[in-house]
Amino acid sequence: MQRNATTQFPILLVHGLFGFDRIGGFELFHGIKQALRAGGARVFIPYLSAPHCNEARGEQLLVQIDRVLAGTGAARVNLIGHSQGALTARYAAALAPEKVASVTSVSGPNHGSELADFLRKALTPGRLPGHVARGVATLFADFISLLDGQEHLPPTAVAALATLTTEGVGAFNDKYPQGLPKNWGGNGPERVNGVRYYSWSGTLPEATEEELEPSQVFCRAFSEYFITEAGQNDGLVGRFSSHLGKVIRSDYPMDHMETINPGDGTLRKGTAPTAPNPTELYLRHAERLRKAGL
Repeated sequence: MQRNATTQFPILLVHGLFGFDRIGGFELFHGIKQALRAGGARVFIPYLSAPHCNEARGEQLLVQIDRVLAGTGAARVNLIGHSQGALTARYAAALAPEKVASVTSVSGPNHGSELADFLRKALTPGRLPGHVARGVATLFADFISLLDGQEHLPPTAVAALATLTTEGVGAFNDKYPQGLPKNWGGNGPERVNGVRYYSWSGTLPEATEEELEPSQVFCRAFSEYFITEAGQNDGLVGRFSSHLGKVIRSDYPMDHMETINPGDGTLRKGTAPTAPNPTELYLRHAERLRKAGL
C-alpha cells in the first residue's frame, strides 16, 4: 500500500557518529530517503563532521537547516536523527525551536551508552586489565573499518566517544533536557517549546541458525558489555536509554544498524522473522507527522 508521506515540513535524516555515507557497501539510510520521497515528502540528508561532539555537529546542522529553509521556502523542518544524530537534532531544536517542528530519535543514546562507557575505560590506560582493554578496542576499531574503511580508530573518534558516555550525555542533558522522561524507562513530554518529540529503537533479537551479517556479529559482541541494560539493548544503545518524548516502541527486534536499513529493504540474513521493515517504520512516522500537522 502506498504511504502518504506528504509532511507539511521537510524531513532531514541526521546521521550519527563517523558520518559515513555508505555502510558495508550500502548507501546511508538506504531506501528510506527514496521511499519517503516516493510518498511525497521533501527529504534531505545533511552530512556533518564525522566524529565530533554533539554541540559542534549541532551547530553544523543549524547551518544546513537554514539552507533547507531558504531553498524550500518552508518555515520549519522535521529532524529524524539516528544514534548520535538524535543528540545533534536535540541540540538544534533546543537552540532554534522556531525552526524545528519535530525531533525524532531513532536508536539515540539519549541517556548515554554503556558501550561508550566501557570503550572509554578501555582507551584510558590502567582502567581495565590490558587484555580486556585491547580486546574491546580492537573489536570497535574493526567495526569502524567495516563501516567506513578506516583501519585504525582515529583520535577524533576517541574524543567523540566521551560525549556519548553516560557522564558525557548527562552533562549534555543538563543543558538540553527537552523531551527527556522524568522517570527511567518512561515517556518524556511530547511537546516542548512548540517542538514535538518522538523516539523508537530496538533490542537484539534472539539468535537464529541463519548466518549473521558482519554488522550483526559486531552488535551481538558489543551487547556483552552492557550491565544495566543487559539483554535490553541493540548492541550499541540500551533500550530505556533511548527514550525521548513519545516513545513509539523501544523493543523492535532489530539491532542498531538495522534501524537505518543498511540493505535493500528486505530482511537481512539472521534477522528475526518478526522484525519490521525499517523503511516501513519511517513511512509510518511520516504519516504520523503529517496527521499531526507537521
